[in-house]
Amino acid sequence: MKAAILGYEQAGKRSLFTLLTGREVPPSRKEHEAIEGAAAVADPRVDALARLARPKRIRYAETMLVLCPDVPLEGKGAWIETARGCDLLLVVVRAFHAPEVFHPRGSVDPERDRSDLATEILFADVDLVDKRLERLAKEKRGGLSPLQQAEEHALRKCQEALAKGVWLKDASLDENDAKALRNLGFLTQKPVLWVYNVDEEGVRAVREKAHDDPTVFIVSARMEREIMAIEDPTERRAFLESLGFDRPGHERLAAAAYDALGLMSFYTVGPDEVRAWTIRKGSLAPTAAGKVHTDMERGFIRVEIIRYDDLIEAGSEAEARARGKLQIRGRDYVIQDGDICHFRFSV
Repeated sequence: MKAAILGYEQAGKRSLFTLLTGREVPPSRKEHEAIEGAAAVADPRVDALARLARPKRIRYAETMLVLCPDVPLEGKGAWIETARGCDLLLVVVRAFHAPEVFHPRGSVDPERDRSDLATEILFADVDLVDKRLERLAKEKRGGLSPLQQAEEHALRKCQEALAKGVWLKDASLDENDAKALRNLGFLTQKPVLWVYNVDEEGVRAVREKAHDDPTVFIVSARMEREIMAIEDPTERRAFLESLGFDRPGHERLAAAAYDALGLMSFYTVGPDEVRAWTIRKGSLAPTAAGKVHTDMERGFIRVEIIRYDDLIEAGSEAEARARGKLQIRGRDYVIQDGDICHFRFSV
């Protein structure tokens, strides 16, 4: 599962990628080159479990990020195919004013840029639909297979929706349509977070929009660097609170992307390691076991579970067991976010 970072030139995409992944974008990066990196998902539950278990190491969940090439003002651009291979779009919108940093359109106007970027995303799918229908029209002379007929039917529905400006995730597509289109990577079918890269004035200006729109996210790459440079935790917390936030923007964004991708965490706790493991929401226990080790999925017997809140309240695993908080579940158990798991298996 990957999230694409995309947007116009000089919007702050590189800075955001570096803040999230800790990976610097090399100056030698080619214009059409995409770069990948893993962003740790800061998790207070991991920290709390580590305070109880005092392990040798801790591991947070991660979100894979892909820094796309710039979206050009004219032309299609290499960003499209990169974004098609991802599961979530993080669209960076410039909302900071810095005379020394040029804007490709000559002025800073976040709402204009957001509208234009949304149009570029929609037009990319219009172009894909047209090309697929052209290909099917050529193959129609020899007769279309049932799969091709299903694809053509679905593409016609997509064409109609896109012509009205409707994104495909909001279009009336049924399960058969989704099956016929699943390998095409339509951008307007993907979840989107609009990431406004702001300055101090912009934080307050955009905050009202963020309250009304759950897809809007506020971050300031410049202020994030300043926050990271503050060594005193109390001083850092006070600075964040003055801006109306409880934790740094890059941490909030990584967590928001993780959730938007349909992911969640379960945990393993021991003296060697406390770790958050990533699975899709709705995953069964054997699938979760396979994340820890493939042998665990293959030889799955059962999973022993303590809920996070129960363990924290009890103060130790032994006390949680004594209170009857240990649950034993089988292969059909759907793992819940926050489950602390111990898998039993035999191979």
